[in-house]
Amino acid sequence: MLPWGRDERGDAARGNGHRPDQHRAAEARLAEAVGLAASIGLVIVHTAVLPLRQRRPSTLLGEGQVAALGAALAEHGVTVAIVDSALSPVQQRNLERAWQCKVIDRTGLILDIFGERAATREGSLQVELAHLEYQRSRLVRSWTHLERQRGGFGFLGGPGETQIEADRRLIGERIVSLKRELEQVRRTRGLHRTARRRVPYPIIALVGYTNAGKSTLFNALTGASVVAQDQLFATLDPTMRGLTLPSGRKAILSDTVGFVSDLPTELVAAFRATLEEVAQADIILHVRDAAHPESAEQRADVVAVLEGMVRDGTLDAAWPTRTLEVANKADLLGGVAKVAPRQGAVAVSAITGEGLDTLLEALDARISAPMETAEYQLPLDDGARLAWLYRHGEVIGRHDDDSAIRVTVRLMPVDRARFERLF
Repeated sequence: MLPWGRDERGDAARGNGHRPDQHRAAEARLAEAVGLAASIGLVIVHTAVLPLRQRRPSTLLGEGQVAALGAALAEHGVTVAIVDSALSPVQQRNLERAWQCKVIDRTGLILDIFGERAATREGSLQVELAHLEYQRSRLVRSWTHLERQRGGFGFLGGPGETQIEADRRLIGERIVSLKRELEQVRRTRGLHRTARRRVPYPIIALVGYTNAGKSTLFNALTGASVVAQDQLFATLDPTMRGLTLPSGRKAILSDTVGFVSDLPTELVAAFRATLEEVAQADIILHVRDAAHPESAEQRADVVAVLEGMVRDGTLDAAWPTRTLEVANKADLLGGVAKVAPRQGAVAVSAITGEGLDTLLEALDARISAPMETAEYQLPLDDGARLAWLYRHGEVIGRHDDDSAIRVTVRLMPVDRARFERLF
């Protein structure tokens, strides 16, 4: 956690010229930055959108902008200034000196939110790893407390170990330890996935921009009580629950962390274990906030993260064929009938329940699409095989006579192979 309290007052500043390829409106990005800050209890007392002609290596902003903002921060008694951009260690230090308050960049803010929200051992490990990777880049020689030296051994010549070297070494050792623990977590998660495959139930993973309503939809579909709040990153740790589809078929629904634009690279790497649930899913349910003015841009951000997983080898390139889009929050637009989603998407309101039946039917159809039709002739007294087919397949025809039971059933390929192997 970075050193601020819940009762501290913060400022959100947005530089809208730092990414030429970023067409998102500056005001919308400012609103998102305010939402991020407010989600951990900061009181926003001043905001500003700052045009940048060029990035200053020393302060990011121009001298006039730094001075004007410094006066505004002093007037409002700001103790934390949030710059919705990436700051180098030198830029952060110089702005803190100029403004006489703590300065946090976008990465530091998101890391702090994640640190507060992580509830499980795995989540805590991932957040600590990301935080240490970030802090390691903040170690600069110009920090006065890092100028001390520790004494070297008598048989070694030259100065002893400097404080900055000691800090780097300690952080590096902790990072190695955390990666080792997280690797064990990934192995355990892999074993759990293997166990689920033996059942086997199809996996449906919810993905989407933060605050798109994934957890609310998760609760509405499964009857669970996952924390669902109108705030960014309300869910960090993956949650799974059973789901019954209209055909009676069972599935597992997985709720995952929300995505956000400019997600810190430290977090993309640290949360790979969480995103592996998406990679292993049979269906990726992309939940979008249809009522958000920048729904299309948010969709692009989610797609960019998934494409990044493809480049990392975590996700297969065919993921779009397994994806079903959900246009959520239709109630804010006058109902499902008023929503005009992309082709193939399903409009719903997780709050009112409108459209959920259609969504479940669409999921059922997606899951059953690869099913194969097979016919089996079973002895009259073979109740075990008959019960297995009813439990794992969809019996569409049955004829009993004096000599045998003839069954026509639709099965997933893996279930058909399993049935013929077992019986």
